[in-house]
Amino acid sequence: MSDYQLLNSGNGRKLERFGPVLIDRPSLQAVWQPEGSFQKADATFTRDPNGEWTFARDLPESWVVEIEKIRFKLAFTDFGHLGIFPEQRAAWNWIRNSVQPEARVLNLFAYSGGSTLAAAQGGAKVTHLDASKKMVSWAKENAALNELDSIRWIVDDAQKFLKREIRRGARYDAIIMDPPSFGRGAKGEVFKIEKDLRDILESCEELLSDDPLFFLFSCHSPGFTPFVLKHLLSQIMPQGNIECGEMLLEGNKVTLPVPSGCFARWRRAH
Repeated sequence: MSDYQLLNSGNGRKLERFGPVLIDRPSLQAVWQPEGSFQKADATFTRDPNGEWTFARDLPESWVVEIEKIRFKLAFTDFGHLGIFPEQRAAWNWIRNSVQPEARVLNLFAYSGGSTLAAAQGGAKVTHLDASKKMVSWAKENAALNELDSIRWIVDDAQKFLKREIRRGARYDAIIMDPPSFGRGAKGEVFKIEKDLRDILESCEELLSDDPLFFLFSCHSPGFTPFVLKHLLSQIMPQGNIECGEMLLEGNKVTLPVPSGCFARWRRAH
């Protein structure tokens, strides 16, 4: 049984279970009526005025859950995050099943490492990059929880790192990326997805090996629909199979799934 479940959603909120902890957080997409009343949450996050957690009982500063065969350390952050995006669950399984032993995988904007760990579980040699030193440290803790060590850890601006890898002649068999709408690099570099995304994709194209395995591109930015992502991938990848769709938070059959971003994924033709 997974340690994650969406329990209810509606009226702009979502109720989720992360192991033994019930979490109530905002969800702008959930504009429908909830299925009955929400259970009382152990922790509730509100964005107004500046973002704040309130607690119905004493909770640990951090705890560990296992979701889709990956162990994660969770903790409460000032932004309402917990160190995991469970809408990526299906992607982790897809990565694990698509990768090959010893494949060279690059994970950009890699956050706390769910996709990194899924690829490493499949036997890949993974380069994990994020501009946040704190998040890379968190991802290292997750790797230790899963007893995985075939990972190269990089704290850097994605665009600068990609350019250096091109100059060094590096090649990767698979690339994973989930760029933010807006971000700052390790030295204050500003990233805006509508301005910088095509440059990053073109750099990724140069870094792919001659016979790549896959490219997985997910996104949470408004306006970047599944077909936008699919069109972008189709312009840089060779002939192969491209799928696209919405990422979902899901619970049991009667719980309305919550759309939480989009994905497109290319895999070479067999």
